[in-house]
Order: sequence, then C-alpha cells, then structure tokens
Amino acid sequence: MDRFLIVANRLPLNTIRKAGGLHFRPSPGGLAVGLSSLPESRERLWLGWPGVTNEKLKSEEKHWIIDRLTEEDCHPVFLSRKQVEGYYQGFCNKTIWPLFHYFPRRTVYEIRFWKMYKQVNKAFCDEIMRVARPDDCIWIHDYQLMLLPQLLRERLPDSEIGFFLHIPWPSFELFRLLPWREQILNGLLGADLIGFHTYDYVRHFISSISRISRLEHTLGNVSVTNRIIKVDAFPMGIDYEKYARAIEDPNIKNEVNKIQRRIGKRKIILSIDRLDYSKGIIERLEAFDLFLSENPQYRGGVTFILVAVPTRTGVDDYKELRSRLEQLVGRINGEYGTMSYMPVWYLYRSLPFDELTALYNVSDVALVTPLRDGMNLIAKEFIAAKANKPGVLVISEMTGAACELGEALVVNSCDKKAIVHAIKEALGMPPLEQLERNKIMQERLCRYNISRWCRDFLTALSEIKKTQQQMSAKRLTDSIAEKLAENYRKSKKRLFLLDYDGTLVGFKGKPAEAGPDGEIIALLRCLSKDPRNTIVIISGRDKTTLEDWLGHIEAALVAEHGGWVRDENRKWQSPVPFDMGWKKSIRPILELYSDRTPGSTVEEKDFSLVWHYRRAGPELAYVRGQELKVALVNMTENLDVGVFEGNKILEVKSHVVNKGWATERWLAERDWDFILAAGDDYTDEEMFSVLPEQAYSIKVGFAASKARFNVDNVEDIRTLLKKVTGDLNDKT
Repeated sequence: MDRFLIVANRLPLNTIRKAGGLHFRPSPGGLAVGLSSLPESRERLWLGWPGVTNEKLKSEEKHWIIDRLTEEDCHPVFLSRKQVEGYYQGFCNKTIWPLFHYFPRRTVYEIRFWKMYKQVNKAFCDEIMRVARPDDCIWIHDYQLMLLPQLLRERLPDSEIGFFLHIPWPSFELFRLLPWREQILNGLLGADLIGFHTYDYVRHFISSISRISRLEHTLGNVSVTNRIIKVDAFPMGIDYEKYARAIEDPNIKNEVNKIQRRIGKRKIILSIDRLDYSKGIIERLEAFDLFLSENPQYRGGVTFILVAVPTRTGVDDYKELRSRLEQLVGRINGEYGTMSYMPVWYLYRSLPFDELTALYNVSDVALVTPLRDGMNLIAKEFIAAKANKPGVLVISEMTGAACELGEALVVNSCDKKAIVHAIKEALGMPPLEQLERNKIMQERLCRYNISRWCRDFLTALSEIKKTQQQMSAKRLTDSIAEKLAENYRKSKKRLFLLDYDGTLVGFKGKPAEAGPDGEIIALLRCLSKDPRNTIVIISGRDKTTLEDWLGHIEAALVAEHGGWVRDENRKWQSPVPFDMGWKKSIRPILELYSDRTPGSTVEEKDFSLVWHYRRAGPELAYVRGQELKVALVNMTENLDVGVFEGNKILEVKSHVVNKGWATERWLAERDWDFILAAGDDYTDEEMFSVLPEQAYSIKVGFAASKARFNVDNVEDIRTLLKKVTGDLNDKT
C-alpha cells in the first residue's frame, strides 16, 4: 500500500540533551496533533529537523537518533548551526514571517539568508530522495519549505505532492516586496494541491500568481506548463472530543478546583499565545489596562490570566517584546493591584494539557486578538472546552478562525476601544445567550474537526491527481506522433486546419504581434508545396493582417473566425450576411469599460467587437470583465450575437460566424483520408466539434477540450509539423 511522507521543518519529537544523554520530548504546536489523525491504515513517515545541530552530535549519537526515530515512524534531516541560523532564524523568521504577517518594517531582505533557505530546501529534497518510494504521497507543510515542491517535482515528476501553508498568505501588494517572489511561487507551483486556511488567503495567492507568474485559474484550477494544479481552502480543525470531554478527567477537575480556590468569585479573562509580535499581546494588555481605567467597578472583580509561551528566544525582537510585556504587566499590577488582588497573572511558559484545559473550563472570557494569524486553534479549543458551559470568545477579525466563529464577539485588534467594549459586553452577557452562541460554533467545530481537515485535503489531492492522469491520457505521445506521421505518408488527400495565435505562433501565452517568424513560414511553405496537402489557416485576426503576414503562402485563409474566407483566386469573400447594425449600441459600452480599466483597449473587426485586457491589472480586469459580461449578455439577448470569453479578451460576434461553420465548408469539399486540426482556445472547440472521429484534433495547452489529444505548447506543434515535413522531404 502507498505511504504518506509528511515533511515539515520540525519532527513531532524534539531531541534534547539532558543529564548527559539524549532524550525526546513532544514538539510544541498543533501540526503534530493534527497529523496524528491521518488514516491508520496507511503507513507514514515524518521527515524534519530533530532540533539539535550537527556540531552538537557525535557520529554514534546521530545513528542513535536515526534508529530511535525510525521506531516512531520519523526520519531526521540533520542541519548545521550555520544552516539553522541562516535558514530558520534568518530567512524564515526575519523575512517570511514578518512579511506574511503584515509587518513589512520588520522584514529583512538579506541575500545570505535567501541562499541558505535554498540550500536547506535542497537538503530536505536530497533526504526525501533517499527514502522515497514511487507510490508515496508527499505532504509538505508550511513556509519553511516553499521551494521544496518544485525541487521534488523535478526529481519525482509523477509523484503526488501536496502543500499546506499554516500562516497567512499576504496580499499581492505586500508579497511583491519580496525580491525572490517568483522563485517562491515557482517552488509552490510544483505541488499538485496548495492548501490555505481561508479563502482570503486563496484569493491573495491567486492574485500573486496572476500578476507575477501570469497564470490564470478557473474555480481554483491553475494550468501550469503541462499540469493542472488545485488551490483551495481547508480550515484546520481540532480534536473536538478531546477538549469537549477533558473535564471528565479527574486530574483536570483537580486543576479546575485549584484555580477556583485561588481566584474565588472573580471573573477570569484568559489570554494564551506564543510570545510573538504578530499575536497583539501588548495591544491586548493595553486594552485591559484601558478597561480597568474606564470601568473602576470591575477592579478587584476581574483577573486577567496571561500565558505567554516562549518562542524564538534568541531573536532580538522577541527579547525586546518580552521586556516590554513584563514592564507593562508590572505597571498594571502596581497601579490597580492591592494586597489581596493582582489584576494580571502572568505565566511565561508552555502549559501541559491538564493545566491548559483547566484554564479553558474556568475562564469566563477568552481574549484572542492577534494582529494577524493564519488560523488560531486556541479560539477553537476554548469553545470546544465550553460544552454545556457558558463562556465568551472575543476574537480578532484578523485570524483565520474568525471566518468560522462568527457567533463570537469579533473585534478589530488594533482598536483598543472596541476590545474594551467587547470585554464589557462579554462580562455582562446573559449565560443563556452565551450557551446559544457557543452551541452553534461547537456544532460547526465538531463537524469540521481535525480528522475532517486531513481527509478533505487528501481527498482533494487524490482528485486533482486523477484529473491530471485523465488529461495525460490525451497527451500526444511520441508513439502517437509516429503513427500520425505514418498515416500522413500513406494518405493522398490531406487537410490541415490550423489556428494561428497560440497554436502556430506565440510563446508562453503571448501573441505574436510582430507577425510570423521565419521558422513557421518555412514549415507552412514546405507543407503547401505538396499538391496532396490543403492548408487552411483559421484565425480570429482581421483579413488585412492575415493577408500581410501569410498572403504569400499557398494556403487558404479564414479571418475573424469564419467571417471572411480567401478563396483559390486570392479574393476575400464573406459567406455570412454583413449586417452589423448592433455595433452602434454595443461599442459605447465597450469603450466605457475600456476607459474605466487602464491598459484595456477596444478592437473593431468586420464581424465582431473585442475588448482586450491583457495589459490591464488582473484583479481590476477580472472585476470589470465580469461586470461587462453581464451588461453585454443583457443587451444582446434579443440579438443574433453572442458574448464569448477568450484569452484575455471579451468578444461580441455574430452567432453564425464561427470556426465550426468554416471547418464544415472544407470537410464537405472531398473525402479526406488525413485531417490534422490544431487550436488553443474556446473558438477552436467549434472546429473540433465538427471533425470526424478519425481526425487528429490537437489542443495546445492542458484544459478540458473536445480535441482527441493535448500538447504542452506552440513548440510541440512546431515539432510535430517538422516531423511531418521531414517525412515529406524524405519521400520526395
């Protein structure tokens, strides 16, 4: 049976040196807990750094770690002190973390950090290659390994690779500040499935690949070279039953009783976070200070329990944050405390499960107000622990969890007045209302728990892989190309139906505005010299342009998708009625939207009007395009014209003008024994739909199509034509 390879920066077990020997202890964080929910029926192996650098290990100790971790289904990726400093403490914590959490002024752009980040991602790749099997499903986690998917794709081209980001993906305006933005995107696009906590992060990521990588998507499906990948949201859940039933444990009941004896009848406001500037701990404590200042009636009646879990203790920013926090705690306790009352209980340590869940159970209010947070499982754990108990969650709208916990009191974490108001509202909220709000959230968290999160991600990964395999089955392979060439040699009446832009010319999705190059001219001339061949260039271009570019070649030319045809006498004729009165009412609408969308233009052809937006900003163009499409559909519903979307265009044209009609004209001329048709966009589907079953119909690019075969790009079409012309030259 195939196996899961889970790849993350850290292993679920951390190696420490204690009492002269090496020991393991569970790593902090929700990822290890979450991935424990993977199906037991499948073998798994977790790869990551064991938490100790090479310099601190002897050779025999490394072997001991490897052997012991193997027993726990883990495999270490050993790193040097220099690598940890440059990759983790440097690029991860000083570049990616602040930038992705919307702290650009804290972001450091150091080329030496970037080089080390690349080096460590490659080290992870090399280690995976030592243990990987052909059928492994590889699931890569978080911002430390964003280059890894593409590194693995290059070495394991057919592997099933998923990536999940546990922190926010920033807006394009922030992400583009990163000097290595293209490399990061290319690294991630090596995955088959890219997952985020919320649709906001999905939207930001798609905006980034649209603007930087110039890739388009359809419902989260992105075409990348010869693959379709999926980008989607999977909000990470928790082990709901574990927290909901925790109070049944006698040890936790004892912890609850201890806290209640200490606190007495005072209300408890709980704050638990890693000590990180993105968590808004200082702002939260300042809001509590303001609350006590403005509401003296609560002094002596409310205790703020502040748990700050140490993290990145060697980084200067975090040392400074701790110092500021502890000064603020001291000032608040000094100003509002008495001999019998301490407003803020401050704990600088991580808490075991028993103490943590006991705090959830006794607290009246949980204050979860990060300035920016990918998800925040603390908020979900608090609600789960309040099964059949009152309690109020105050949560920042800047957390991913806020999308799922709308019944909580949602605040702007930068608005201290709003937090003060929410604290007061929470403390005064009737118990019945608290229970009703929590019940709705608890039902939601119970349904979408951590097991569901794992299952949904892996199901989506499997589905996108199946889609890729189905599309690969239509790939024009070398063996099919050889058979095509053989059929070509044997045939006597051959028809070539060839689209122009995106099929014969135009690389990486860009049209050839300067006209055809010498290579394609030579290929077309070579084909047209054989009297057994009929060459038809079917294009959306206007007839004047086609005449200038291709008029000297012995080929039939079809302009404007079938609106104009150049016959054997080199005269242009229109096979459809030339009644274009509808343009007078449609063109002003297109011009209005062109004025409102910088970079877009309007092109008028004889049988159509086209709104081009290739040079416009992708997000604005998308919004304007959707608005324009709705407006045009409403305006044209009683006219004999249609509205069509193409590659960065919106076109209004007559229904009777299409490539299918033009294709049928040549199909009816004779009994062809060889037909090759190639195209790349929606207009070519009309051509493919009328072809006989035995025709070689080829779609350029990997998307759903009526064509029999797919190729990656223009270069592949040219290679195929070279194979045909080569066979022709050999024959003659």
